[in-house]
Amino acid sequence: MDTEKSSSSSFEDLTNAEDTKDIRKATAEAASEETSAATTLVGNEGEEAESESECDILGNKQLIKRIIKKAPEEAKSPSRGELVTISFTGKLEDGKVVEEQTNFQCHVGDYEVVQGLDMVLPMLKVGEVAQVLVDPRFGYGTLGLKKDNDGDYIVPPNAHLTYEIELLDCKYEEFADLKTFEVIRKYGTRKKERANYFFKRQEFNTAIHLYRRALDYLDTRDGDPESEFDKEDLQLSNSETQAILDDRLIVYNNLAMTQIKISAFDAALKSVENVLRCQPNNPKALHRKGRILEGKNDTQGAIKLFQKVATLEPENRGVQQDLARLFIKARRDQHNEKEMYQKMLGQAKKMEQKTAARQKQPLVENSKLKLLGYLMGSILIGVAGVAIYRYKY
Repeated sequence: MDTEKSSSSSFEDLTNAEDTKDIRKATAEAASEETSAATTLVGNEGEEAESESECDILGNKQLIKRIIKKAPEEAKSPSRGELVTISFTGKLEDGKVVEEQTNFQCHVGDYEVVQGLDMVLPMLKVGEVAQVLVDPRFGYGTLGLKKDNDGDYIVPPNAHLTYEIELLDCKYEEFADLKTFEVIRKYGTRKKERANYFFKRQEFNTAIHLYRRALDYLDTRDGDPESEFDKEDLQLSNSETQAILDDRLIVYNNLAMTQIKISAFDAALKSVENVLRCQPNNPKALHRKGRILEGKNDTQGAIKLFQKVATLEPENRGVQQDLARLFIKARRDQHNEKEMYQKMLGQAKKMEQKTAARQKQPLVENSKLKLLGYLMGSILIGVAGVAIYRYKY
């Protein structure tokens, strides 16, 4: 999952703890400076200066906030996870309107608006109107935004955007706000669809975050789809329970696919098992588990699962192609393994021959020494015999 970062991402991967800490620190410091500056301004001249004041949030001119209309002093700012109601308009540098929403609701920090706006939301106060200048890094990146992801550009690649945004309301949601079937399903579906959007853009880290957020609303049972839905005071009919279960399993399936994309195979296996516990013959879940096993180098296990999917969906060409590919891989692995064993066996024989040769060598040398000893002994005896014969006669 090592996680991937896409240069084309409309949302930067801020999951790194240090990066997140730096962003939050910069945002908090900017908000503090802005508040301090506002309190020192008095009279009409001060109000005019404040309306034109500029807050460089990150200190690099990539995210700039300007106050257009000041909020009441007692107004509060939203925190991460709170539900906000906003109205905003987004324009290109040439003034063309590319985004416009009125009374739009979203949760702060859930990537439901462009990242630049999402980062600015905690700096706004209810009733405040601001202008936000967004660099492509915090806008739609190098991919831009197309109509239905396949057509003319709504937002061109590397486009700078200018937003005018008004914070209308913010609130922390108690359980009483979430205890109806309609609300929890609406939030869960919204997070899932937003995650699907980022998956198509190959922004997998953001997609994973949103799939998990969807499960926060659709699943409150520590990731176990089989346990009972035990939310206090929440009464669900059988059909409503089944609808939430179906939504939840879809999210787990999509989450598993996204985790596969970043090679987070252990996490993906946990996600897909949540589906298979409830639906053992779910073709998508079986197929994705097969891909997980393939990623974990369990080729035979992956083949068995793909064969099961092929039985359930005989017309699924994708599975047939996966099976063909894995059969070829299995034969190649078997051939490579055979060659490896043959090499190991050949090396073992060579080592055995060298050892035997070393063991024979001392025997040969000993035999030569013995023969030389016999010859020298014979010569000495002969010389001694000749000397004795001459001495006597």
